[in-house]
Amino acid sequence: MKNLVVMMAMIFSVNVFSQDIFSVKEKDISGKEFDMNQFKGKVVLVVNVASQCGYTPQLDGLEALYNKYKAKNVVVLGVPTNDFGGQTPETDEGFKEFCSKTYKVSFPLLTKKTILGKEKRPLYKFLTENSKKEFQGNVKWNFEKFLIGKDGKIVERFSSGTAPSDSDLTKKIDSLL
Repeated sequence: MKNLVVMMAMIFSVNVFSQDIFSVKEKDISGKEFDMNQFKGKVVLVVNVASQCGYTPQLDGLEALYNKYKAKNVVVLGVPTNDFGGQTPETDEGFKEFCSKTYKVSFPLLTKKTILGKEKRPLYKFLTENSKKEFQGNVKWNFEKFLIGKDGKIVERFSSGTAPSDSDLTKKIDSLL
């Protein structure tokens, strides 16, 4: 019995902090399976996005950041949610059209889903629960950012007010290249 307890403790401690973003299963904005393994060896900025938020103009900056760095294997991943003030009321198709027409967004978008509570999407379970303690905790508002290193692990977490052009963010991205 003692050996079983020790073995389970070892498995639990390894799984909690060794998991990476590549093991997460998601769907893209069109509802198709989205393989997170495509991000192996890339730096990823995960951002929960919205269409009717005071921070929505950050979509313009996120697109600029994506275009600036994509040749260097940096990806912006937009994750729409309606969790904060109902600020993303559109369907997936409507949100995709809004992003494309209004902000010329070309970076990948996932399907709209909750990032809070019992129904929290798998990606945000990883980001807010299965990461180092310093990165854990619920997202507080739209446009919070998680920077993921090439190894699939969280490197930094930025608040909603951090603009995509913020020097702390861009310096951190540069340091990961």
